[in-house]
Formats: sequence, structure tokens, C-alpha cells
Amino acid sequence: MGDVDQRRSDPLRFINEQRRTSMLTNNVAIITGASSGIGAALARLLAAEGATVVLAARRVDKLHELSQEIQALGGNAVVHPCDVTVKAEAEHLIRQTHLDLKRIDILVNNAGRGHFASIEDTTDEMIQSMFKLNVYALWYAVRPVLPIMKQQGRGHIISVASMAGKLGYPYNSAYVAAKHAAVGFMLALRQELAETGIHATVVCPGSVLTDWASVTEGGSMLPMFSASGPVIKRIAKERGISLPHIEGVMPAETVARKILECIYNPVAELYTHNGAKEFVEFAEQNREEAERQQMPIVLGEREVYESLRKEHRPG
Repeated sequence: MGDVDQRRSDPLRFINEQRRTSMLTNNVAIITGASSGIGAALARLLAAEGATVVLAARRVDKLHELSQEIQALGGNAVVHPCDVTVKAEAEHLIRQTHLDLKRIDILVNNAGRGHFASIEDTTDEMIQSMFKLNVYALWYAVRPVLPIMKQQGRGHIISVASMAGKLGYPYNSAYVAAKHAAVGFMLALRQELAETGIHATVVCPGSVLTDWASVTEGGSMLPMFSASGPVIKRIAKERGISLPHIEGVMPAETVARKILECIYNPVAELYTHNGAKEFVEFAEQNREEAERQQMPIVLGEREVYESLRKEHRPG
């Protein structure tokens, strides 16, 4: 394994060692949702590649812990507490970073939150919350960064969406709708940025090992995940249906490494899980057959959701 590959697999180990020349050295990268999960993992990788990482999130204590971790090993990190659903705060994040560091090379829109409720149980507040964080926040950060990147003649805007932005999933309607909007936003952005030297990438992960499922609007999805697996397999066996062949739960660090590779070799859409791109393309060509393959998942999750709903119903 070469030095660069080793540095990416164990990033902080290499910050203080002699680096090979990296195209990211002295770059400035803003990462929203940097306090944990994919955002924190990507911050470590980018710091190891020589970039100055601007860590943005609401959990200030987590940001400082990560910043100290990176700086203790010779990396450059700046903490900027920010709620990206507040337009003024997101705009201030961009303006202040440019004022202090004189450039912005990479913007990673990673802040996001999920949703767990049937359409009937989804409140107006849930819908608004999903769209504020997963959609509006994209405009709030991207709009002010565009003049900066255009003046530089280069840049890369990355938004972490989800496979839910390409497919339908039950009991996630507000999240699914918001992520479809996020994917559409990035496709439009990419066209507007054609031949400007600025890249736009939408990342569509499958299941990732983070705290995402435990902090979803409408309650934790962990009981659904733990209970639905055996039910889904039973239904698939009873009906003789082969489930979609998509890679299972992936560590956040693995997703972050794939995003890093995308920064070096930009693409329009990044599918991090094996089998995901193929199934999405198949679904686009034959929606009915794709939904038939997903039917055990739909019915299994329905069975579990109704059971959980009864358990938490008053009286």
C-alpha cells in the first residue's frame, strides 16, 4: 500500500509526517454537520490531505473535540458553530470563512436529519423541519459561496443526500421528498455551473453507521431496523422474491473515503454502496419490477410500524 493510500485509511497518523504533494494542500473546505458521522470522518481525511477544514454544526463541544484532535496531530481546523437552517447563520459561515481564510475551495453540505412516521402521522412541523435542513439549507450555503468560487475559477460543492433521494421508502415520506428535492437542486446547480471550473456532486449513500437513525423526527428508527429484518426475510421467502442486492450498513469512515476520492476525481452522482447505482438505474427503467423486489421491505416495515404504533398508542 502506498503512502497516499495509507494516509487515507489512517488519516491522522500521517498529518505530522512528510506528505507527498496533494492538490488539497492549503485548500479551504467547509463541512456542515461536522460534529459526527460522515462529516467528522471527512474532516479528518481532508485535514490529512493538507486542507484547512472549517467545522460547522450546532454541537459546539463536539466540534471543539474534533478540532483539538486534528490540531494535535498537525492539521488545520477552524470551529464555526452554525445552524444552517437559519439563513443569516449559514451566510455568516460563508462570509466569515472567506474573510478569514481568503478562499473557499470545497463546500460539503452534510448536515441532515431523518424522519420516521407514516404519511398520516407526519405533522406539518415534521415536513417543515425536513425541508429546512435537507433543502433550504442548501440554498442558504450555496448561494453566497457561488460568487466566491466563480471569482476563483474553481471549487467543488458536494451535497450528501441519500438513496432515498432516488427511490421511495415507506414511513419516511417527508425525508424522501426532501432528499428528492436535494438531488434535483444539485442537478440544476451542476447545469448552471457547466464549464465554470466548479464541480457539483450529489452523494447518495445507503445505510451508514452513524447516530442518524436515533435522532430522526418522529422518534428513533432503531426499533424498526432491529425488528424488521427477520420479518422482511420471512416475507421474501414466503413470496419467493429476491431482495435487491445492495450493500448493507457501511462505516462513516468508508463513505468519507469515497467522498474524498470523488474530490480528486469529480462525478455528478456518487453512490457509495455496491449495488446501489445499479438498482437505482434498474428502478428508473422498470419501476413496477423494482417495487415488486422491494415489496417484502414495504410489507415487513408496515407490519413492524403498526406494531410499534400500537405499543405507543395512549390507553
